[in-house]
Amino acid sequence: MSSRPLALVTGASRGIGAATARALAPTHDLLLGGRDAVALEKLAVDLPGATPWPVDLTDDGSVTAAVTALDLPRLDVLVHSAGVALLGRVEDTSPETWRRQFEINVVAVAGLTRLLLPALRAARGTVVLVNSGAGHTARPGWASYAASKFALRAFADALRGEEPDLRVASVHPGRVDTEMQRSVVEQEGGRYEADRYLRADSVAAAIVSAATASAEAHVSEIVIRPR
Repeated sequence: MSSRPLALVTGASRGIGAATARALAPTHDLLLGGRDAVALEKLAVDLPGATPWPVDLTDDGSVTAAVTALDLPRLDVLVHSAGVALLGRVEDTSPETWRRQFEINVVAVAGLTRLLLPALRAARGTVVLVNSGAGHTARPGWASYAASKFALRAFADALRGEEPDLRVASVHPGRVDTEMQRSVVEQEGGRYEADRYLRADSVAAAIVSAATASAEAHVSEIVIRPR
């Protein structure tokens, strides 16, 4: 087994997750989590020490089986980057959309974290949750998404209090130039202007700073916005 620390990154097939995996690769072995097995395989080829870990995080049975199969003695870093952004006014948002948004953005995060707690405790590891500016402020048309991100921040705060040997960081980026952002702008009916947004690499750098802070430091929250 490699002597390098081990990081598991969800949502690693694209966007902030893929950028974070690339940023961690020089110093960490990696498990690349996501549903797109082909994209994960392609990324792993470019990152020595990386292993694809394809799994649907909303399928409890599959996640339990996949974590059990890993049989991890320790996990140094867990980055939750997988998520979905479904917009809509309250009057237009169905219960199904609310459930799906919470299932992916909150329940799947809590479920995976719970299963990995023994390995995280063994390493006195770090959990990084990629949140959003919507995790602090809810705007019209963003009710279900913002509510899920408020809930994700609450989960981070509770986990931090319950697990004093772990470091738990919430990272709140503003708009980021990703495929998800293109979908958000399309839902808003706006015009996509990539140069107005953060680069995924910039957010990844903030995530890595929380994950690799010196031993006595606990970075609990990072807010990053486009200039």
